[in-house]
Amino acid sequence: MAENTITLAHGSGGRAMSQLIEDLFRCAFDNPWLNQGNDCAVMDSPPGRLVMATDSHVITPLFFPGGDIGSLAVHGTLNDVAMSGGKPISLSVAFILEEGFPLADLERIVRSMADAARQAGVPVVTGDTKVVPRGQADGVYITTTGLGRVSEGVNIAGSRARPGDAILVSGTLGDHGVAILSLRENLQFQTTLESDTAALHELVASMLAAVPDIHCLRDPTRGGLSCCLHELAQQSGVGMIIEEAQLPVREAVAGACELLGLDPLNVANEGKLVAICPGHQAQALLAALHHHPLGREAAIIGQVVEDAHGLIRLKTRYGGMRHVEWLAGEALPRIC
Repeated sequence: MAENTITLAHGSGGRAMSQLIEDLFRCAFDNPWLNQGNDCAVMDSPPGRLVMATDSHVITPLFFPGGDIGSLAVHGTLNDVAMSGGKPISLSVAFILEEGFPLADLERIVRSMADAARQAGVPVVTGDTKVVPRGQADGVYITTTGLGRVSEGVNIAGSRARPGDAILVSGTLGDHGVAILSLRENLQFQTTLESDTAALHELVASMLAAVPDIHCLRDPTRGGLSCCLHELAQQSGVGMIIEEAQLPVREAVAGACELLGLDPLNVANEGKLVAICPGHQAQALLAALHHHPLGREAAIIGQVVEDAHGLIRLKTRYGGMRHVEWLAGEALPRIC
């Protein structure tokens, strides 16, 4: 069985490692920069400001409805670049593989990464592979770094939210986290739940074309919408009020959260974004979102208000008001 699994030899720098790189990684990610065979990628510097983001991925299970750790690793880093308003240019990837990991599963993951990168139009230009002894990892860990370019005039930052701004989300909340949890716990629903993992940079480009003065963008991954809003409020020194009736949550997600004692506001997303823009431009931004396939279920969910304490408050369906607290602990481990 050893020939069908990762061995320590695949990380030794010798013939086995070279063959793994040639037969799998270089074949899957095929592009001129990677094919140079160097330990780095030499690329022309684009005009504008550079943006760079790094993300590590340790999800369990590795394969789930709507995606896998490979596509997730590509989408997650591209989205971090896109949240600055940047256009992604290239990716690097580093694998930590556990001895005994099935080569068939690794090939499936790498092919998924390659497909995701190709569909996004962003090449994987360099990378690294390490192998650790059996029992010192959980199959495979992936770290990706993305490089992008921010055009002149684009100024998106977590510190730019202002009282009177509108808060929007690009679609339904909690899909990714509940899809992962349903697989782990073998939960059955009338509707198939899939991860929302997707690359958002083209959606962001269409949003900026409609509303160049977007103040903040953030993808609500770990910790969900709640943590995302708390981070933005803290950076900007403001408060926020969101409306429960306006939050887009699928029935199956709401039902699963109720069953498991979870709040959809705390559940991870991998293909959604939060946008904050001047209030008078909210409808134009919403229209741009609705025009894109990844924004058809977008909604205006609240507004930014003056609040030196940076509180996030939720207006309930019944007209009451409650505080949305920071997530305490880890509601869903190993989610991205």
